[in-house]
Amino acid sequence: MSAIGVVSSCSCLHPGIWLLKSGMHKMSSFGLHTAARCAAKDYYEVLVLGGGAGGIAMSARMKRKVGAGNVAVVEPSKTHYYQPLWTLVGGGAKQLVASARPTGSVVPKGVEWVKSRVTALDPDKNCVWLENDIKVSYKYLIIALGISLHYEKIKGLPEGFDHPKIGSNYSVHTVEKTWKAIQDFKEGNAIFTFPNTPVKCAGAPQKIMYLSDAYWRKTGKRSKANIMFNTSLGAIFAVKKYADALLEVIKERNIAVNYKRNLVEVRADRQEAVFENLDKPGETEVHQYGMLHVTPPMGPPAVLINSPVSDATGWVDVDKETLQHKKYPNVFGIGDCTNLPTSKTAAAVAAQSGVLDKTISLVMKNQLPAKKYDGYTSCPLVTGYNKVILAEFDYNAQPLETFPIDQSKERVTMYHMKADMMPLLYWNALLK
Repeated sequence: MSAIGVVSSCSCLHPGIWLLKSGMHKMSSFGLHTAARCAAKDYYEVLVLGGGAGGIAMSARMKRKVGAGNVAVVEPSKTHYYQPLWTLVGGGAKQLVASARPTGSVVPKGVEWVKSRVTALDPDKNCVWLENDIKVSYKYLIIALGISLHYEKIKGLPEGFDHPKIGSNYSVHTVEKTWKAIQDFKEGNAIFTFPNTPVKCAGAPQKIMYLSDAYWRKTGKRSKANIMFNTSLGAIFAVKKYADALLEVIKERNIAVNYKRNLVEVRADRQEAVFENLDKPGETEVHQYGMLHVTPPMGPPAVLINSPVSDATGWVDVDKETLQHKKYPNVFGIGDCTNLPTSKTAAAVAAQSGVLDKTISLVMKNQLPAKKYDGYTSCPLVTGYNKVILAEFDYNAQPLETFPIDQSKERVTMYHMKADMMPLLYWNALLK
């Protein structure tokens, strides 16, 4: 969940899985909810925390298992966003409105939408606490609370977004500012950042950079732009096959990459960005910018920090193969809020939802989980207005590709899959 609305993680759905799902024809079983309440009952057989991609997908699956009246999803936001589209919104290729739908329209018909915020989890007593000290108990709990954005951890933000020349594709409030900053760019440094924290869709900070490059080439401004990718990481991408392909794109387009650089301050009134050199702690460098795209620091939702269900860093502590909680057998996690050692993307959620469905089915029968999640995730790396490198890989950072082609090559077909097919599959397959 997010203060700006329900957001799904980045990336596409696994085309090899979701094009074949028989559940696609069951769309008629979903309808629009016109109202939500704080809690219709004080007990549900299955309680789902979070109404993002993972929470809605699992609500639909659990409804078919235990009956609609026995499932509730807790989500305070009125709007559900398909955030992977924001890369293209920030690049001027899609409209923001296309990424949003009312939360009530994606909650499965008959599943109770509890329009409230979780304030505490008490797995020892099989209950959670909501706002206004409302207690709700459960037999099985699915935690799908997403990831939190922390612009405030960068000095000068979020108030710096009130100034021109700065945007961020990660927030509904700032994604359109990215497109304006790209259009208004005249000359100088165009800086794109990657924070020193886990992030959702690790490829997204680069995608907007490639789109900016393409736009400025088309409009004759590229020769006046010094494009810089300042990343806290020590590599351009975690999977060597795709990293090598991206480095070729970067070389061809004359983009400067500065590794182990973490954005710590934005002086928006002076168009200055301050970076810490992570190889030399305490040492900073200041860059003037004509355009700045900020990827914010991220972390687990506040309710999970120091929670009994979380590990020492605040992520839900689940078995990486079954998604069952390591301590509480009737608790499960999915998506960005978990400590699964894979990229946080919607494609990962798609793969995880099938595994978790099988896991819960067996647990309900007092059997041991058998289905194993291999860490599959995907990131369609947009490298232009008609080009995508479709990265798909597993826990071991090894390619796990769907198509019988070299997916490290830029392809027009993959762009259309990202821009046109995946949103349809998201709304009409994954969520249902």
